[in-house]
Amino acid sequence: MISTQETNLNSQQEDKKVIKCVVWDLDNTLWHGVLLEDEKVALRRDIVNIIQTLDKRGILQSVASKNDYATAIAKLADFGLKDYFLYPQINWNSKAASIKEIAKSLNIGLDAIAFVDDQLFELEEVKFSVPEIICINADKIANILDMAVMNPRFLTEDSAMRRLMYISDIERQNAEKDFIGTAEEFLATLNMNFTISLAQEEDLQRAEELTLRTNQLNTTGYTYSYDELNNFRNSKNHKLLIATLEDKYGSYGKIGLVLIECQADIWKIKLLLMSCRVMSRGVGTVMLNYVMSLAKNNNVRLLAEFVSNNRNRMMYISYKFAGFKEVASNDAVILLENDLTRIQPVPAYIKFQAN
Repeated sequence: MISTQETNLNSQQEDKKVIKCVVWDLDNTLWHGVLLEDEKVALRRDIVNIIQTLDKRGILQSVASKNDYATAIAKLADFGLKDYFLYPQINWNSKAASIKEIAKSLNIGLDAIAFVDDQLFELEEVKFSVPEIICINADKIANILDMAVMNPRFLTEDSAMRRLMYISDIERQNAEKDFIGTAEEFLATLNMNFTISLAQEEDLQRAEELTLRTNQLNTTGYTYSYDELNNFRNSKNHKLLIATLEDKYGSYGKIGLVLIECQADIWKIKLLLMSCRVMSRGVGTVMLNYVMSLAKNNNVRLLAEFVSNNRNRMMYISYKFAGFKEVASNDAVILLENDLTRIQPVPAYIKFQAN
């Protein structure tokens, strides 16, 4: 059953909404003037500071602009801003379509996006088509850095490196497109190193961030504060595990978290989550099978809670593929159990270490 504390935490999730990506229009938004009409365009006052500050906070940025792609990209490069924008959509499509494409490419929810434009028509079109997006009029740009949703509680090492991690992901994706062979053969070329360890105090800021930011590959959606996670870390009745991944392209950072409630004869997985950036790497299965091995070695039953959030069905399927079976349910929580008779080995293409 979900505790009262967890129910309250879930009811407060809207209050903890975070923006993962700011999508900028260009003409009369990022800069003054219309690129294809005016002889010169000039950057909006303080825009460089705003872009750089958002970047340091771990908030990704992109562009949705009705413009000529080559001309606009060249101008962004002239201003020294090109590398800040991931998957820019510079075309003549609707802004809503462009933003959806950005969300798909970044693998984030539309409710984690803010859109900035000077045209009321464009803002209304986006708000009508994608009502969960935060729309910001360009005349309010000066207030962006002060908005609560633009201010994560902690600035972690992972958040400061987030854009560069996504750039590494683009390199991996391009390499995968060009690779001739099976998916497993490609994964073997990455030289992946996957580590699972008991969370330390220095991991807790990122752990809190993961509970707030991860929606799709998340079994329950429970959110926990730094202090709550620290209590779990120090509790004899809980295990808090954190996972990191790196490969030949660089580090993915801390990308996984597991919270296990440990009783004398029963362990229960209260939360298991993985960053969407590692969805196709197979490490989620490795993490789950590691927990199953721990339970078997400790001679306890292993249960797991699952709470649907309409976006995390993949995690329910992962539980089922791993041999978990439903043993109880109510309106909110499905309780599953694994008999621990079928634990898969770590794939040969992953170098695994448990600390």
